[in-house]
Parts: sequence; structure tokens; C-alpha cells
Amino acid sequence: MPTTTEEFQSRLDDLRARLVDQGKLVQEIVESAFECVYDRDGDRAESLMPMDDRVDEADLAIEQSAVDLLGDATRDGCSLQDSQLRAVLTAVKVNNELERIADAATAIAERVVGLGDRETRFPKTTRVMTNSVVGIIHETVKCYGSLDPVGAKAVLASEGAVLNFNQIILRDAELRVADGRMTADLAFDLHEIVSQAVLIADHCTNIAEQVIYAATGAVVRHREGAWKEIDVATEGGGGAG
Repeated sequence: MPTTTEEFQSRLDDLRARLVDQGKLVQEIVESAFECVYDRDGDRAESLMPMDDRVDEADLAIEQSAVDLLGDATRDGCSLQDSQLRAVLTAVKVNNELERIADAATAIAERVVGLGDRETRFPKTTRVMTNSVVGIIHETVKCYGSLDPVGAKAVLASEGAVLNFNQIILRDAELRVADGRMTADLAFDLHEIVSQAVLIADHCTNIAEQVIYAATGAVVRHREGAWKEIDVATEGGGGAG
């Protein structure tokens, strides 16, 4: 049976709904990993690791669905709007970013399992930072589900705060090591955890770029310290990367 425009849109809507579910699962893993950091709960952290396999399985299935969708439309000569093509391209890229966020959360869980010092607390700013990252991923999944460019721009604007928190935390850790309040090993663990948090926020901004592209066709990039819309016609063409 030939693929019609209506059938293509129905399958596309289903694809995006599956990605939203994937995003919610990834968000759950991130939140749980951060909770394990503050609870120093190695057992719970270890139990999170198989959830990454669920994300990987869904990642492969979603990508194959996108390939099948475009393949069927091409084979049947289905007439598509530019927005529909952008939506499929975006879905593939968002799918990849979510899988990488899950990898980062799993890396945090693995670090918790290996924490040797379970008594010394991390700087209070660490929780503020990770709470911010949880909020960012929540907004990211939400704005993708509704293809909300305004929400996506809010995600982009949040990147600076996360980077500032990262600098403050690492400087605080240096001072604590210097005066004996924190061991060098624990400072290294903290560095690894907040680095993964920064990475999660970065993947979220990549998704936000894709939301803006899917919703409006505009390509945005971080240049000269600010998010700017790029004229792809003067830079060799192509979509959002």
C-alpha cells in the first residue's frame, strides 16, 4: 500500500511521541544518578546501569523507524512538506543526543559506585548546579514534544549558568583540597561528575537547536559568546548539524 502524505504524518507523529517517551526515561536516569551522588547510594547507582541498555535498544529502534519512514516515502513518491523532512532529520539527531545524555548519566552512576569517601560532602553549589541541569533536560524534552522554539531558546540561554556553576565548584574544590577539607581523590570524583553534568547540558542545547530548526527552519549556533541565527546560504548550505 503506497505511503500517503497523511500516513507519513501519522507515522511521524508516532516517531516524535516515542522520542518524548525516550526523553522522559533519560530524564529519569539523570535525576536518579544525581540523587545517588548526594545519597552516596552505590547500590542504587549500580541498579541504574541496565537502564542505559533500554535507552540503547530504543535508540536503535527509533533510528530504524526514521530510516523506514523516509525509505517508504521515497519509494512511493510521497509529496512531503519541508517541515516534515526537517522533522525526520531532527528526530534522528535528537535520538542520538538523548542516547549520549543517558551515557553521561550512567558515567555519573559509575562514579558514585566507586566513591571511596562517603562522608565528606561536596560543595553546596554542586546541588544547585545539578538541579539546574535536571530542569534543563525537563524543559528540553517538553519543548521537543511541542516543537516550542521559545522553550528551546530558554534552554540555550541556560548554558551560561551551568558553565559558571562548573567554574565555581571546581575552584571551591581546589581550595578544599588545599586546606585539607577534601581529598584529592574526592576532588577528582567531583570534577568527573560535574563535567558529565556540563556535558548533559551541552547535549540539551544541541536538542534545542534542533527544535528551533524543526519548528522554524532557522539554524542557530553559539558564536562569539552568544547564540546566533546562521545564514546557511552563505555558509555552504545544509541543515542544522
